[in-house]
Amino acid sequence: MDGMSASNDPTAWKPASLRSKLFIDGQWVDGADGGTIDVINPHDGSVIAAIAEATAADVDRAVEAARKAFPAWSAMAAMDRGRLLLKLADRIEEEQAELGRLEALNTGHPFRDTQILDVPRTAVTYRYFGGMADKFEGSVIPVEAGFLNYLAREPVGVVGQIVPWNFPLMFTSWKMAPALAAGNCIVIKPSEITPLSTLRIAEMMQEVGIPDGVVNVVPGYGHTAGARIAEHPEIAKVAFTGSTATGRTVVKASAGNLKKLQLELGGKGANIVFGDALIPAAVGGSAFAIWHNQGQACIAGSRLMLHESIADAFMEKFVGLTESIRLGNPLDPATEMGPLTSKVHRQRVLDYCAVAREEGGEIVTGGTAPDDPALAAGCYVRPTVVRAKPGDRVCQEEVFGPFVSVMTFRDDAEALEIANGTDYGLGSGLWTADLKRAHKFAGALHAGMVWINSYKRVNPGSPFGGVGRSGYGREMGFEAMREYTHPKSVWVNVDAQIPPYYPR
Repeated sequence: MDGMSASNDPTAWKPASLRSKLFIDGQWVDGADGGTIDVINPHDGSVIAAIAEATAADVDRAVEAARKAFPAWSAMAAMDRGRLLLKLADRIEEEQAELGRLEALNTGHPFRDTQILDVPRTAVTYRYFGGMADKFEGSVIPVEAGFLNYLAREPVGVVGQIVPWNFPLMFTSWKMAPALAAGNCIVIKPSEITPLSTLRIAEMMQEVGIPDGVVNVVPGYGHTAGARIAEHPEIAKVAFTGSTATGRTVVKASAGNLKKLQLELGGKGANIVFGDALIPAAVGGSAFAIWHNQGQACIAGSRLMLHESIADAFMEKFVGLTESIRLGNPLDPATEMGPLTSKVHRQRVLDYCAVAREEGGEIVTGGTAPDDPALAAGCYVRPTVVRAKPGDRVCQEEVFGPFVSVMTFRDDAEALEIANGTDYGLGSGLWTADLKRAHKFAGALHAGMVWINSYKRVNPGSPFGGVGRSGYGREMGFEAMREYTHPKSVWVNVDAQIPPYYPR
């Protein structure tokens, strides 16, 4: 499917073909209403493709296909399910360049990032859970003499999965890999803004032999297709990644059949640099924490907290690095920051720049669109550094863009108060040479994940998720397998002599 212009100009790359229909029961089909959605290139505003729009009726078709496929898929030997996921991981690696370019074209991620992060992380996730499929064990519970009590884990059934637009390729694997390894069937809704890599993964799944109906892909709008997934009476679990506001809506919609929920929501990550930190490492790590993927990450280190003793020296280096970042066409391997993924979101980020000014914040750098005419048609925003106060809106609300709020603190107690001073609790980071302090802070931070002398490290074996307004449940690792299974307790009377309860 890889296509390149005769001049081998990487920015002129176009996919040789694209899947643009819904994937239901192993077939590529139009939506029931016949509607389509234009998928836009955020670099220049051009239309990449018109994809079929899924509505509630299409979700119903997909759920029926998944229900029909579930008995055979869940009964398949776990080793055989795992083997199919391992084959899929191999196919993803074979198509690494093509998938990376497709993701860059659709999302605005720089191709450099999709090659070294997005695609490899996707492949390794399928490989991890492919290996996990036949190793996720039950347990035997010690009970009274004469009885055997064992705990088995069973797949929940048909699961609905709703993934956001910021990391569509990677998040699709985080959702689908553990669900499939555990024996579930899937109805997945990628964002209508960035559906192309998910549709390509569905095609690859068919290529490696995953049976029809096991995975169904229904790109559509949240208020139609997404809402139907959340409320559907035959969907046993919904896994949702997105905003906290939409997460609340999913919770309400799920009440009809009391379906199991897993919510990975917003964040406002505190990134704390103490006075004894190694400054060059902290500067580089803090830049990655906020500028990677244009800051469009729930775990972004969007609140940069600096000890007052090193604040000036840190800022000099951090701002210099920020201003050197190369913005450009995401297909260009030299590009270090691409556009935001949509015009609507670009305006949201620029609106927060205005909010920062209104609140008396100092915009140290950025705060506007770039002045390069070659980028004028795209969704670009210069990386923005703002000095602000802990209670300011830009320090409390999720901007979700290349925007970092900088604060200073005097001592450890003030640092912890500021760090825990939001309703979010997803990721936090800290930089210090004092491991006693590091472990103490890791325990005290209100967050599901803490990075020490690093930031935004993820691995398929390590649970990912938050607390508070950041949601509940976990992606990845053994925790994810528990999320996609029910425990069943089985009691066996081996040789217990049970006296009559009603003796006669």
